[in-house]
Amino acid sequence: MTEFNYDWAKLAFSSKRPLTNLKATFIIAPREISEKRFTQLLKEYLPKGDILLGISKEDYVEGLEGQPQFAMLQQKTLQKLIDKVNDASAHKVYTLRYFQRELPAIIEKLTPPRVVGIHGSWHHSFHTLPIYYLLSEKRIPYQLVAAFSDEDEARAYEVATDKKIVRPTLEGSFDDTTVLQLTDEVAKSSYDYGFQTGAILAEKVNGVYQPVAAGFNKVVPYQTYALLNGASRETNFSPANDMNHYDTIHAEMQILVEAAKQGISLKDKTLFVNLMPCPSCARTLSQTELSEIVYRIDHSGGYAVDLLTKVGKDIRRIVY
Repeated sequence: MTEFNYDWAKLAFSSKRPLTNLKATFIIAPREISEKRFTQLLKEYLPKGDILLGISKEDYVEGLEGQPQFAMLQQKTLQKLIDKVNDASAHKVYTLRYFQRELPAIIEKLTPPRVVGIHGSWHHSFHTLPIYYLLSEKRIPYQLVAAFSDEDEARAYEVATDKKIVRPTLEGSFDDTTVLQLTDEVAKSSYDYGFQTGAILAEKVNGVYQPVAAGFNKVVPYQTYALLNGASRETNFSPANDMNHYDTIHAEMQILVEAAKQGISLKDKTLFVNLMPCPSCARTLSQTELSEIVYRIDHSGGYAVDLLTKVGKDIRRIVY
């Protein structure tokens, strides 16, 4: 612990006064952001007082490990800028290192006057997380803000980061469980931090499945759109199964798009998807020549199972 840098592990069982006395704006440990974006945040919040910047001890958003599009901010990225500010400004930038799971305890003990969250710095919609209810209970105002300085930066980040994403090898023949497991790997190309869905179109040959196309719930119009502008579900406080507010083309629909582009017939093919198709996708799939749908996680009270069974599709669930 230095003059401007704190570690929650050293504060957890000791006095919190060094931080509570600051009355600082608390920025929840963010995903990686640029100096340009942090400069914008400094201009907005530093005139109001000190800033306490959270720094995650994990390298990735918890629950989205190993995915470069969800890498957490490394303090060294901004350290020169922070030092420059602290040398020149009456208000200072302090840092607090902690594990992401410790966030509720930090809010409970520090009760900051205001909290700022960077889009995409957590897994699932913010308003479904314990931290949201804690902030509401303690009447702490919060603001969710962009991860990028502007659209150009957001689009450039997608181009650069897309090259780092590891995609699974789909060549070969596999049993049904293995193909379904591969949909989870395909899903990791998505920038949707609410839920990542993956789908694989496969042909059954001699009792095993040969993948012919893959898709995931891709954020549109570009993958970093919600990180810049805010996720529609969060903006509208939408429940998990709500079909009115979301930012992606569903994985099943991307499969249909890819099949059309590549001239792949759907006749007698099997669609594997890690999440049961939503009602809208199920209605579309009911009008295709797919013979079978295999899924893992239930959705929408089983609507898809009932509909697709009625139109003669084989639909089954595999749990692993």
